[in-house]
Amino acid sequence: MVEEALNRVDWEKSELLPVIVQDSTTNEVLMMAYMNKAALELSLSTKIAHYFSRSKQRIWKKGESSGHTQTIHSFNIDCDSDTLLIKVTQEGVACHTGRKSCFFTELESGETNSQVEVDTTAAYGVIDTLYHTIQERKNADPETSWTAKLIHKGENTILKKVVEEAGEFSFAYKDNDEAEMIYEAADLTYHILVALAVKNISPDRVKQELSRRFNMSGIAEKNARKD
Repeated sequence: MVEEALNRVDWEKSELLPVIVQDSTTNEVLMMAYMNKAALELSLSTKIAHYFSRSKQRIWKKGESSGHTQTIHSFNIDCDSDTLLIKVTQEGVACHTGRKSCFFTELESGETNSQVEVDTTAAYGVIDTLYHTIQERKNADPETSWTAKLIHKGENTILKKVVEEAGEFSFAYKDNDEAEMIYEAADLTYHILVALAVKNISPDRVKQELSRRFNMSGIAEKNARKD
C-alpha cells in the first residue's frame, strides 16, 4: 500500500515533493513544505507529518520541538504527480512564529493579518527563534531594522562585524570581565547567525555537526580535516 503510493509520485522531476498543508476542518492553508521519499514513507506509514528541511538538510517530524504535530487525514497528488496536498488536524499552530498559518503577510502592503497565538520561544529555543527572526528581517526596511540594514550592506560588512565581535569577546576574556564576556558572546552569536541566515544555513546543521563529533576525539577530528 505504502509502496504503491510512493510509486505514484514522479520522483524523476525532483527528489523533493512540494506539499501543501490544509486544515481538515476549515480547509485553511496552513503551510507549504517538502517531502523526500523517506519523509513521505514515514508520513504514509505513521499518518503523522514528516518533512524534509532544506535548511536543516534532514527529515523532521512536524512538532518535534514544539509538540505542534499534524495528524494526516488524506493525501492527494496533483495531475502532474509532482505536488502533494494533505489535510491535517493541527495540534497547536502550524507556523514557527506562533500563528495558526504561515500565510499571514499581505504581499502588496507587507501588513500582517493574524495575531500570534502561541509563544514559541521556549519550544524552539532562543537560537532557533533568533535565526528565524533574522530570516524574516531579510525583506524588512533597512531604515527601521538593523538586521535588514546589515544584510543590505553585504557580506563584507557582515563578516567585518563577526571579526570585530570576536575581537571584543577576546578582549573581555583577557580582562577577565565576566559580564562583558557574556555580552560580547551574545553579540558574536547574533552576527554569526546573520551570516548563516544569508546563506540559508540553519543552526540545526551546526548542532548536527557538534553531535557528530561527540564520539570523536578533538585530535582525531582535526586530523580528519587535514585528509
